Amino acid sequence: MSLACATCPVRDRAACAVLSEDERDELAKAGRIRTLEAGETLFAAGTDELACATLKSGALKITSTSADGRERILSLVHPSGFVGEMFGPYVHHDVVALAESELCVFAGPAFSQAIERYPRLGQALLRRTQEDLFASRELLSLTGNASAGERVAGTLLSMARAASDSPCHPATYFELPLSRGELADMLGLTIETVSRMLTRFERAGAIRKVKKRGIELVDPALLPLP
Repeated sequence: MSLACATCPVRDRAACAVLSEDERDELAKAGRIRTLEAGETLFAAGTDELACATLKSGALKITSTSADGRERILSLVHPSGFVGEMFGPYVHHDVVALAESELCVFAGPAFSQAIERYPRLGQALLRRTQEDLFASRELLSLTGNASAGERVAGTLLSMARAASDSPCHPATYFELPLSRGELADMLGLTIETVSRMLTRFERAGAIRKVKKRGIELVDPALLPLP
């Protein structure tokens, strides 16, 4: 399916937002829409599929697998996020849908040509890469010496910022893209500990749990942060 930039829900937040309408229309000719079901793989580690994608809706996880088959979540990708490897000989990590997701997908060579043609696009991707690196470092720091409460609280705020349309304020409501089990694995905790922390935050008046995965930030200042 061809791209329809005019109706894209992340057109003002994705890296391509720096392009003019004509430039965006030209870039769209090189891409296609792909829809993934929850659990479906976008890019598989070890393959030579050099491609990239912008997430329009849904959520993705970037993972590595140890020699004994244990999966480790390295980072999460939220709408407007950019994923893919265009310059290496092979894909290093799995990119898997956490929920039904829609993406704009480009072949690596075609997108590399677009970066050469539109320097502003390359600059926008550099800024986004720096933001992703910062988020990955935050996750590493959370899984290091932080307490269980600090790990869960920090992750909630990170997800709230990713769900927000404002660069200055986190979203007041968002859906957890991970199950509690996946969240526990990512943070090096047990499911029971994650559930206990969420209940503690709710009783303290910091958050309100909505149905199965909804989180409302009531008073973020009450969350324990490292």
